[in-house]
Amino acid sequence: MLHFQRWKLILVFGIVVSGILFALPNLFPSATMARMPVWLPHKQVNLGLDLQGGAHLLYQLDEKEMVDDWLNTVRGDVRETLRSSHIGYTDLAQDVVARNVSVKIRDAADVDKAFAALKKIAQPVGGTVFAGFSGYDIDVARQGDDAVTLTLTNVGMTHRMGSAIQASIETIRRRVDAFGTTEPSIQREGRDRVLVQVPGIQDVEHLKELIGTTGKLEFKLVDPSANAAQIAASKQIPPGDELVYGVGAPKGSPEGTAPIPYVLKSQVLVSGANLVDAQPGFDSRSGEPVVTFRFDAAGATRFGKVTQENVGLPFAIVLDNKVISAPVIREPILGGTGQISGNFTVQQANDLAVLLRSGALPAKLTVIEERTVGASLGADSIASGKKAALLGLLMVVIFMFAAYGLFGLFANIALIVNIALIFGVLSLIGATLTLPGIAGIVLTIGIAVDANVLINERIREEIRTGKSPFASVEAGYTRALATIIDSNVTTLISTLVLFWLGSGPVRGFAVTLTIGILTSMFTAVTVTRMMVTYWLRWTRPQLIPI
Repeated sequence: MLHFQRWKLILVFGIVVSGILFALPNLFPSATMARMPVWLPHKQVNLGLDLQGGAHLLYQLDEKEMVDDWLNTVRGDVRETLRSSHIGYTDLAQDVVARNVSVKIRDAADVDKAFAALKKIAQPVGGTVFAGFSGYDIDVARQGDDAVTLTLTNVGMTHRMGSAIQASIETIRRRVDAFGTTEPSIQREGRDRVLVQVPGIQDVEHLKELIGTTGKLEFKLVDPSANAAQIAASKQIPPGDELVYGVGAPKGSPEGTAPIPYVLKSQVLVSGANLVDAQPGFDSRSGEPVVTFRFDAAGATRFGKVTQENVGLPFAIVLDNKVISAPVIREPILGGTGQISGNFTVQQANDLAVLLRSGALPAKLTVIEERTVGASLGADSIASGKKAALLGLLMVVIFMFAAYGLFGLFANIALIVNIALIFGVLSLIGATLTLPGIAGIVLTIGIAVDANVLINERIREEIRTGKSPFASVEAGYTRALATIIDSNVTTLISTLVLFWLGSGPVRGFAVTLTIGILTSMFTAVTVTRMMVTYWLRWTRPQLIPI
């Protein structure tokens, strides 16, 4: 038990030195670390919102818009299904309040056939290894003798909302990452909300604009036969068309000029779902900021076909129901790439590229809670956390030294190594340190010496039985090990449950406490045993000062 093989000694020493090296960057400012040799670790612990300051934004998904989009999709599916089945129909309509789509079948003999065909639109929810079958997302039912109604079910709405929230989280994360911030916290809150916490952010309004923009990109043809100005004044929109306005007045227009109206064909010829890349750049002829985009194979084929069939016609690029630009198609664009220009500034071109790359949000997000944490408040929190940690460390060190003498000194050295290992691991894995995380470290300082207390008390018991110093130390470490493992494993289980079920501050606390438990088991047992072993070999004491 008290014999250390060379490879074990090298391994323990290597872990301790590595932990200290990875923890050291946290003692110096970033500017100082930038001047250090490249072979040294440079990563520092990321500070959370409560320590660094930043933005706390709670968004709510627009359920009405999501339902409306879903009903539009169902309506299109009904139209396509009945047409492909050669079934005549009338009065195809949707009701947002009732959350259904209804259609009448012209020929009573086709009602059964139409019902069977429309039943295929409904999709099962669940039915996987992890989730049992819960029902269908759409309830297809007959209404009278000649009508069929497709109603969105509660099961379908719950599933759809969950998918929309998850898609929103992924989209927001891509946008925030492109914003250049580190370690944002983006997580679901309740049924239809997303919590976004971005530490260290300065321009909160710009961040809100970037996150809140839906980013729904569509390519539509401009109706050349319609007079947009007259239709905008009369609001008499031709069937199959829609009235959409530009993002602003033309460049050089007098201040207060209204945006330009456009009459577009309702059909979406190509959507942003087929985009695979978008990058800001400059036009080679005019030098103005533009955004270049690239489609996937399916989008490139569709885009090439559309531009080939509509040479000479204006082609509108629509973002969130606003026309960015409507250039005339001068020649077919067959390469799957294109360019968006619209009198952008460099910042606007960059933001648009970020929106297009990140994809569209499934529905509009509205800020329902906003808090900004100042950097000075974060600095106060750090100072308070440091005071609490140092005070706790000092009291534990004094107690251990007073209670166990030299063996208490060994425990205190292991405790300091333990703290260094915690910060080294936090830096290595890129974890975010929050105020509850500091509380977890302070708690770790208190419980880290529990193992040494058990070992030292066991050694005292062995000494009382008359055993030699070597035998007493060996028995103390051997017999206390099972108890140490049991107590730490039970604590570890509870912290893992906190991490699994908790969110935000609770997770921050669980992360540091979990790391602290693992490192304390290593330092309290292995590191102290190594120090005690070599002390015994060098001094050969007749009595143990404990």
